[in-house]
Amino acid sequence: MSVLKRTTILADPDLLDRLDRHARRARTTKTAVIAAALEAYLEAHGAPPDLPFIGIGRSAHGRLSLDARRIAGRELGARRRAGETG
Repeated sequence: MSVLKRTTILADPDLLDRLDRHARRARTTKTAVIAAALEAYLEAHGAPPDLPFIGIGRSAHGRLSLDARRIAGRELGARRRAGETG
């Protein structure tokens, strides 16, 4: 279990009322709803992660750059599809 840190947010009272009603209906906490919303927002708006397995240089194995491009394209496509459905 990770350690949680406390923070303060400022929000419109109507938004906070809607959050409270949603959390009660879903039988969860406001903290869980806010955390899920932040995760979804950051996933949708965050920079794509670095691809550390791709390097620049020469190799005796000529397929490496082609394989790396294919893998990177597949990973990028999966992230795009997940973003469109999420």
